[in-house]
Amino acid sequence: MNRKLVSGAAGSASLPAAPGRDFAGVRRSVARAKPVHPMSPELAGEPMVNARRTLSSNRVTRTVANVMNVHQQGREAVAARRANAGIDVSKDWLDVAWADRTERFANDAGGMESLTALLRQQDIDLIVLEATGGYEKAAAAALQAVGLAVAVVNPRQARDFAKAMGVLAKTDKVDARVLRSFADVLARHEKRSQFLHEVPDEKRAELAALVTRRRQLVEMRTMEAQRMAMTRSKKARKSLNNVILFLDQQLAEIDQDLDQFTKDHFQDLRKLLSSAKGIGPVATTTILAALPEIGRLNRRAIGALVGVVPLARDSGKHRGKRRCWGGRAPVRHVLYMATVTAITHNPVIRAFHERLIAKGKPAKVALIACLRKLLTVLNAMVRDGTTWDAALHTKNA
Repeated sequence: MNRKLVSGAAGSASLPAAPGRDFAGVRRSVARAKPVHPMSPELAGEPMVNARRTLSSNRVTRTVANVMNVHQQGREAVAARRANAGIDVSKDWLDVAWADRTERFANDAGGMESLTALLRQQDIDLIVLEATGGYEKAAAAALQAVGLAVAVVNPRQARDFAKAMGVLAKTDKVDARVLRSFADVLARHEKRSQFLHEVPDEKRAELAALVTRRRQLVEMRTMEAQRMAMTRSKKARKSLNNVILFLDQQLAEIDQDLDQFTKDHFQDLRKLLSSAKGIGPVATTTILAALPEIGRLNRRAIGALVGVVPLARDSGKHRGKRRCWGGRAPVRHVLYMATVTAITHNPVIRAFHERLIAKGKPAKVALIACLRKLLTVLNAMVRDGTTWDAALHTKNA
């Protein structure tokens, strides 16, 4: 027989106290530095009612209050963070959104002056604009001129961000708010500096304008030549021929302007790039205008920037075919034609191409690999300030 029961039967002093009168568990749980769960083993042997009363103790109440204070402090910290802004750019208007406000300014000198004054007054941290066919360039330059941080994002990226946020409507004000939310993300991104728009270089901007104009003239001439092939009317062919002759004259003039401009302002870089067989005047001017990062990035980064790095497309057990996409199309186009020439006339690129074909690589894969190698070599040449060295690149091919 259990001795406790025997002793309990002998005297009432040994019997357990009534649950309603025993507050020892309450005193113990209040004295502890942490709340005690009702089913905690620390309360083993104590009446369950005491554990229940522990939940209503002041110590637990204070713990919850402290948690609420932490959340409140977090909200205050978030509120203290500097605001960001998004600007939707169109031909005539600049719609800006910051905090919970939106406002519209004219896309002209007066409107940009008012916009920059407002954003400086609001102590804006980061401003995100969407590339809009060149209409955003003046606004970005004006904002940077007063010391504001600006990021110009690809329209596809901005639209994908809006869809990810569940925003399907599209108006100027809605787009400005989406860009503001995008700015909130980029402002806290660990690689924020990579998204910031570089302060425009006047000389490089002038060169880029000339290169763009030359490309437009080439496109127009190609269209007129195609129309000539499809036209049988003598009068129509005469008109087309006159336009083609005029465009040829314009191309000759702009080629002279580009040649003189690069001699005056980019002589050293021009000498380095043109020393590689396959890189002609068009490729040189395009790289100088559209790829100012050359020589400052590693080979993987410069390849990704141009868009010649194979990207994985895997999911689960599926292993997709690697493809190149994105990047700066104008640079990629001229380097493609330069690579076609280099495969024939550049011994290093030719040997590399032949080795890839011998391994069974598809023709286009081998060609893009040669393009990437040519770009890597050009990047290293600019970085080191050295001209083409066939012996060095043959060794590393």
